Amino acid sequence: MGVLPWVWWYGFRRHTAYPLGSLTESLTNTVFGFMRAYVLLALWAVRPSLGGYDAADAVTFCFITQALIGPVQIFGGMDLTERIRNGDVAIDLYRPVGLQGWWLADDLGRAAGSLLLRAGPPLLAGALVFPFRAPAPANLAAFAVALVLAVTVGFGLRYLVALGMFWLHDDRGLQAVTLVMSLFFSGMILPLVVFPGRLGDIAQALPWAAQIQVPADVFLGRHTGAGLLGALAFQAAWALALLGAGALLTRAARRKLVVHGG
Repeated sequence: MGVLPWVWWYGFRRHTAYPLGSLTESLTNTVFGFMRAYVLLALWAVRPSLGGYDAADAVTFCFITQALIGPVQIFGGMDLTERIRNGDVAIDLYRPVGLQGWWLADDLGRAAGSLLLRAGPPLLAGALVFPFRAPAPANLAAFAVALVLAVTVGFGLRYLVALGMFWLHDDRGLQAVTLVMSLFFSGMILPLVVFPGRLGDIAQALPWAAQIQVPADVFLGRHTGAGLLGALAFQAAWALALLGAGALLTRAARRKLVVHGG
């Protein structure tokens, strides 16, 4: 077995070591899911077919997004940021695998652990209490692919932000801007299908849409046939673009570290 599967495994174990803490986070996501669901139901009572969704679609979308908060890490950063700040990244760069590959494997393990411990309660609560759009079995297989791609896109974005620490003394401003962009343009606050006109077109073309909106629409069965392949290709294209940008920025960061004597 190569190095990266072990990195994945230890990332998974590390993020499933405290199941009670993960359950608490999951219950918090569920409570906020109820609050969001009632707001969306009030909105859809006024506009019953807003964005092509009905009330069941809107509520299902709400609880899917709550379930994806942990796996996609829409609110979080990366431990790499602190390692760059304190200089421990120099050790990472001496490892027998690339910096980006190591952290991607670790993040996929984290996402798997989060999916196992945090995704179930919001979906179960939503299905029991509200009108819920259960997916067809074929949609679940496509959703699994969309979820892996969503996690990869999320990693790509967070990895680029983390590497910004090589050039910034304080990343709080960059993190704040990234958080706002992630919440607004991923569909975390409202489904992107309700965004009007050109704003909606732009929002659905940005990488953040690949994190929440696209997987949720796949779950809801809104993409079929060629449309489904196009949705997954959209995610894959952004994943490859972000990983490519991350590879280039990693090389630039390595040169900067060497030039400064690290």
